Amino acid sequence: YFRNEGSLTSTLRTLLFFTALMITLPVGLYFSSKAYVFEGTLGMSDRDSYFYAAIVAVITVHVVLALFVYVAWNEGSRQWREGKQD
Repeated sequence: YFRNEGSLTSTLRTLLFFTALMITLPVGLYFSSKAYVFEGTLGMSDRDSYFYAAIVAVITVHVVLALFVYVAWNEGSRQWREGKQD
């Protein structure tokens, strides 16, 4: 019972961590890349910078999702191996 509770806590922590990443990282990268990279450094117009910053945000969402799947897959296989050895 206690081993199951620990794995549930670990799973919940992982889910909350990636939820926070999913909310903050794309939004933060959208606004920072728009202001500093595309408008500031590259001198793009307001309209073009919206488009390219949105592409950065979408790519970030995909990277976070891929990392979540990778971590969840490895965590699940680790828990399966630990349970199988008992």
